[in-house]
Amino acid sequence: MIKTYKTTITKPCWGLTKPFILASSSPRRIRLLENAGFKPQEIVPADIDETEKKGERPDKYVVRVATEKAKHVANLRPGTCIVAADTIIVAKGKIVRKAPNEQKARANLKLISGGTHYAYTGYCIISAKGTVISKLVKTTIKMKKFTDAEVDTLIASKEWENVAAYRIEGLLSALVKGIEGSYTNIIGLPVYEVSQDLKKVLK
Repeated sequence: MIKTYKTTITKPCWGLTKPFILASSSPRRIRLLENAGFKPQEIVPADIDETEKKGERPDKYVVRVATEKAKHVANLRPGTCIVAADTIIVAKGKIVRKAPNEQKARANLKLISGGTHYAYTGYCIISAKGTVISKLVKTTIKMKKFTDAEVDTLIASKEWENVAAYRIEGLLSALVKGIEGSYTNIIGLPVYEVSQDLKKVLK
């Protein structure tokens, strides 16, 4: 059984008149949306298979998963706007997953050290009338070359235990040389892009 979470709706912002459901229990996505004035009526995590398909490109994968999440919850809550998203970190053409242990965490850090990697977020909005909006947002992140001491500090922080590959808001931020694109996209949701589409369907 899927666990759902009710939220207490505050006065809507941006002239919005319709509610929406967030198909994610990610605390960071919830916070990003609420800080921007978009408070979900209900939070219903999508219980779907997120296994990658053979030969599937990361950008295609992340949009597909977000769309499948939204459609799954739309079937549970018909007639209500649904918002879903999926965020991945991609380095050298490969998805950098959450490290199960310290050894893998060091390998992940080595993969992004001194180079450029990307945050991909696929998001999907299904309006109350059933209109589907699925998009991809890509952010480029350039990192300095990590010293052994810097890697040790990152490992000791335990930030690598995050569901994504790392926490851009944490210690790693001191090692970021530059970001091109949406910063909130790296955290888990491209707030500007999502908010523009939400305004269209919730008024």
